[in-house]
Amino acid sequence: MKRSPLWAPWRMEYIRNLEPDESAQTGSFLAEYWQHPESDTENMVLHRSDLSFIVMNRFPYTNGHLMVAPGEAIADLPQMSAEQRADLMEMTTLAERMLQAAFNPQGVNIGINVGRCAGAGLPDHLHIHVVPRWAGDVNFMEVVGGVRVIPQAMDEVYRELLAVLPGLLA
Repeated sequence: MKRSPLWAPWRMEYIRNLEPDESAQTGSFLAEYWQHPESDTENMVLHRSDLSFIVMNRFPYTNGHLMVAPGEAIADLPQMSAEQRADLMEMTTLAERMLQAAFNPQGVNIGINVGRCAGAGLPDHLHIHVVPRWAGDVNFMEVVGGVRVIPQAMDEVYRELLAVLPGLLA
C-alpha cells in the first residue's frame, strides 16, 4: 500500500522540545508553566494546588486529554514525598471528575510513562496522562491512515473544562 504524507507542522514544536537546546533554560515546559501562573490561560493550565497542577495536553490522543504534574520537576514516584504523591493523585482524581462532568466519556485511560524508553516525552518531569475515551474514538482514520482525528478545538475544550471546575471544587 502506498503511503501518502500527512502534513502536521504543529508537531514540530513537540519534536523540538524532546531534546532540549543546550542554550535554552534547563527544565521542561511543565516546569516553565509551574513558574508562571500568570500565563495559565495561554498555557491551558486548568487548576493548581500547592504542589501540582492540571494542564491540557497540546498534542492530545483525544479531545480533553489532560496531564497532571507536580510543580517540581521530579523524574519518578519514589523521588516524591508522600505528600506530593497524595496531592498528585487528588489532582488526577479532580482531572477525571472534570472530564466526566464536561464530556461524559465512556471510559478514561490514566497512565504514567517513567523513562524515555517507556514512552516518557519528558523523562525528567513525571506527569500523569488522563485521557477520556469513547467507543469509536479510534476509527478507520487511525487504522488505515495512521491519523487521529480530534473532533473539538483546544480552546473550546479548555473553556468547557473550566466551566465545570467551580462546581467540582465547591
